[in-house]
Amino acid sequence: MLVKTFGSAIYGVDAITISVEVDVNNQGKNYFIVGLPDNAIKESLQRVESAIKSNRYYMPRTKLLVNLAPADIKKTGTAFDLPIAIGTLAATGQLDNPEKLLDYVIMGELSLDGNIKPIKGALPIAMQAKKDDFHGLIIPIANAKEAAMVSDLNVYGVSHLNEVVAFLKNSDSIQPTFMDSSLEFSQAQTNDEVDFSDVKGQQNIKRALEIAAAGGHNAILIGPPGAGKTMLAKRIPTILPPLSLDEALETTKIHSVAGKLSENATIICRRPFRSPHHTISDVALVGGGGHPQPGEISLSHNGVLFLDELPEFKRTVLEVMRQPMEERKVTISRAKVAIDFPASFMLIASMNPCPCGYFNHPEKECTCGPGMVQKYLNKVSGPLLDRIDLHVEVTPVAFDALSNNENAEKSENIRQRVIAARNIQAKRYKNQSTIFSNAQMSSKHLKELCMLDDVGKKLLKTAIEKLNLSARAYDRILKVSKTIADLEGSDHIKTAHLAEAIQFRSLDREHWGFS
Repeated sequence: MLVKTFGSAIYGVDAITISVEVDVNNQGKNYFIVGLPDNAIKESLQRVESAIKSNRYYMPRTKLLVNLAPADIKKTGTAFDLPIAIGTLAATGQLDNPEKLLDYVIMGELSLDGNIKPIKGALPIAMQAKKDDFHGLIIPIANAKEAAMVSDLNVYGVSHLNEVVAFLKNSDSIQPTFMDSSLEFSQAQTNDEVDFSDVKGQQNIKRALEIAAAGGHNAILIGPPGAGKTMLAKRIPTILPPLSLDEALETTKIHSVAGKLSENATIICRRPFRSPHHTISDVALVGGGGHPQPGEISLSHNGVLFLDELPEFKRTVLEVMRQPMEERKVTISRAKVAIDFPASFMLIASMNPCPCGYFNHPEKECTCGPGMVQKYLNKVSGPLLDRIDLHVEVTPVAFDALSNNENAEKSENIRQRVIAARNIQAKRYKNQSTIFSNAQMSSKHLKELCMLDDVGKKLLKTAIEKLNLSARAYDRILKVSKTIADLEGSDHIKTAHLAEAIQFRSLDREHWGFS
């Protein structure tokens, strides 16, 4: 008897509906799975057989053929255990009304005793099931809340094979999981554990990070050990605009595919902050593998990617970020498939100014030999620095500032100014499909939107000549100046805006790294 059930396969951050066809006949005594299954799926028949027998169902001793269609797409993972088991029971006549299986997508990993374990990618699977007009989704109970964030789709959470069998015989045996995505999202907007008010002093650094957040600019913090670079970076998400519901669902989908969501999770409501160690590999950073998975730059989508001790990262690791930073996505290409992962992140990097960490320190003497400072800085390539708008020098906090008990400005106050500036940019770029903030402006937009008066042109020319700024600093200064103008609600770039932007180009000064 031939029976058809439906499952789903994850490709990139999206899902593809898979038809699971199970045929039982008397023309042999072997079990087969075809349709480009990986080893985990091939082994599923052993789990399926044990689960079926453990619960006193009948496992056929004749030929059992399972086809995963489309057969030219590779399938991976253990989540096909449950649809194969249900298809086997239906094909052997142990389920009534097998045509009922056509209404549901079924996914889950089976234990040998029939318990159902969680899977990855529940949210994109639910989205695809709704798109394909299925009546419902049968999924592990640990993933039910996550999948139920998709509206207008009945999501049934199950914990055991017997529950699925009972449900297919009587639809009233399990009630669908209901989640109000808007309500769940709003309730999860809790206070952050960290705040900019925790940081003593460093007003100029806070100002720089406010500008970076307002314009979506990448920034690098340069300073000695213990100056507070990491502490400041970790608080950047607290001043970024809150995630919209669409952004939250998109972010959740990426983390779901990567298996980074906790059990019974629903939706990610805070902007991601990812801080990989400098020993990370190319693939772990940008994504990839035999079955491509999202890397750290995709996991930081709609959030912040923080690279601490930037020169300590391998050169090849840093260079692979250049294209994703421009295109806001990363394409993983294989012989038969190319997968796009979103990667719209804000890069924040930190570094010491030299190997010993005390170059340009106001009190401690640098012990690095001649040329060592420049050699250390050269570990970070020019093309990568070209994509970083703000170079911020972080100086040690004075004792008076540390011992001052006055309350510093809270993140919420800074966030309100950032949101106001972002709203200005949203109106400005409302007709642009690829530009959402000042950091993404092209040369064409710079000419149209960043017009300078004669005084401004003279100031910028003087700065480039006197400070020996590199040519790449020109566009970056204009972008940052426009963001500073937005923060002040000004339609035009003023001289004061330019002057403030110019000070954030430390690494472009010709002799900055020579000692």
